[in-house]
Amino acid sequence: MSDEATSVERTLTTVHVALRDAISRGRPAAVATVIAGEPLGTKLFVSGEETVGTLGAGLDRRVLANARALLDEDRSETREYETDGAGGATVFIQTYPAPFTLVICGAVHAAQALANLAVPLGYRVVVTDARATLATRERFPVVQDLVVAWPDEALPALGLTSRAAIAVLTHDPKFDEPALSAALATDAAYIGAIGSRRTHEDRRQRLREAGIAGDQIARIRGPIGLNIGAQSPEEMAVAILAEIIAVRHGRPGGMLTGATGSIRGAVDRPEPG
Repeated sequence: MSDEATSVERTLTTVHVALRDAISRGRPAAVATVIAGEPLGTKLFVSGEETVGTLGAGLDRRVLANARALLDEDRSETREYETDGAGGATVFIQTYPAPFTLVICGAVHAAQALANLAVPLGYRVVVTDARATLATRERFPVVQDLVVAWPDEALPALGLTSRAAIAVLTHDPKFDEPALSAALATDAAYIGAIGSRRTHEDRRQRLREAGIAGDQIARIRGPIGLNIGAQSPEEMAVAILAEIIAVRHGRPGGMLTGATGSIRGAVDRPEPG
């Protein structure tokens, strides 16, 4: 094997080790591979400010910018780049976003059903409740984290980003309102609260009286979930998780009958520059 081939093989191994470590730690990462053109087969790993490998000085800067943008959009892509060589290079950028976090406030029956649906779909599920008798491993064996604390104490400690959803299922003002106030202080992409339309309006009024701005209160989706006529805890869980998925993908969550355009994944977005 030539020295060049040995060097490429060593880089591939290093990239794979770095990717495995990032995934095990729940860190977002991307791997770019030259699939046509030169240097064919080379790889570049990126996670935050960490990089491993190189596609060549002429490609790295542009590919890194595109990889980070694609990570923000939770999608992978094949892109064409001009290079000094004839024909340019075709690069496949595979993204590995950090797991999307679902925080469930309230260790109630619907929370059990929701956790059991979300974990197999790759969500990192955190259940929080101040009632230690409800927030137990016996009732929530599949979740990654159980936090026995008041929601206004638990949520700030979780460091939630825009890759998070918060479902408030307690249906009790003494828990709901601290939970929602704390949720609105995060960058969570989705905040939903259980309860009837009347309950939700009363809740909104109390939050306004507490000094929370109207545009912030408008972030709360209530009653929580899509309108599928859910009755049982399991059906409620389907409605809630479906709405979270729709919000993540920028979809309205309606019937597919009569829909136009692509029906899979996120709505079409402009390509990253």
